[in-house]
Amino acid sequence: MTNHPIKRAIISGGGTGGHIFPALSIAGELRRRNPEAEILFVGAEDRMEMKRVPDAGYEIVGLPVAGFDRKRLWRNFRTLWLLQKSMRLARKTVRDFRPQIAIGVGGYCSGPTLKAAQALGVPTLIQEQNGYPGVTNKLLAKRAEAICVAYEGTERFFPAERIHLTGNPVRASLLECTLTPGQAREQLGFDPSRPLVLVVGGSLGATTINRAIAAGIDAITASGAQLLWQTGRRDTDLAAAVTAGRKDARATEFIARMDVAYRAATVVVSRAGAGSISELQLLGKPTVLVPSPNVTEDHQRRNALALTARDAAVMVEDADAATALVPAITALIADEERCAAMSRAISMMALPDAASLIVDIAENIVANHSK
Repeated sequence: MTNHPIKRAIISGGGTGGHIFPALSIAGELRRRNPEAEILFVGAEDRMEMKRVPDAGYEIVGLPVAGFDRKRLWRNFRTLWLLQKSMRLARKTVRDFRPQIAIGVGGYCSGPTLKAAQALGVPTLIQEQNGYPGVTNKLLAKRAEAICVAYEGTERFFPAERIHLTGNPVRASLLECTLTPGQAREQLGFDPSRPLVLVVGGSLGATTINRAIAAGIDAITASGAQLLWQTGRRDTDLAAAVTAGRKDARATEFIARMDVAYRAATVVVSRAGAGSISELQLLGKPTVLVPSPNVTEDHQRRNALALTARDAAVMVEDADAATALVPAITALIADEERCAAMSRAISMMALPDAASLIVDIAENIVANHSK
């Protein structure tokens, strides 16, 4: 640990929990080292960070930025106008707040914010969660003091001398849960002696996964397993209909206590977002990954392949989920030895203490910049 705690920092990023949770973890570590630290978040004004960040006790500024439509290019005139407006607001925000460092965790808003910081002479740090980075971080990396990554092999995209392999920060609460799996199942209202399948499709849900689970719920419970199913905002009616009156299966739009849910799980079904994978690595969970096809550069599939190459997870393609997802789940439930081997393999890929390492690097940047 350095002896130069940061007093003022901007953290920018969001759009999904995969960006927000690492940002909050970094902010938490900054505050742990310096309780008086002033931390300002910059997010996209219509995205989930505008609620999640204030709920966590931090101030946030929203930018009117939006993503580019790569399929319908004619729709991007308004996007370009919003980008220019966001750049102006980002410059004003950085100038007024006067941060010692700006940290970008990905999402639409991190581009204008870090670009403004770089133009105004504020040092920047990028936290890249995926094995295959997006266009924004590739551009920002040219002037960033450090790029903190979660996967090896990113020298293809970033200046090698500024890359730091830190892992992705995760929610501290996930690692602090001391319940046994049986205790966690009992707390959630399930039979503590029976295995539990946890299905999480992300905060918005995943229709492909939800439909496959709805069609195969009887096969899952016939295998002896119970089901805790986070549907997201979509498909709540479908899930409610197929779980009505069942004691061995429960559907919910959102799980507030993910620490307890993860602890209870025997097998997890998840999209392959970088944040989710980092959590599963640290918790050592046997996992079936269904990469979303609706992401830039197909990065979720690349994330999943990094695990399947080491027999650390099972991957089911989104297009095959209707026929292949439930059989993959029941095969794992029936094979305790394979689950144990996968748990060991995925645990070996974990990079703990990511938030602490990132803040160490940030503090060194600030110390060197102030000389």
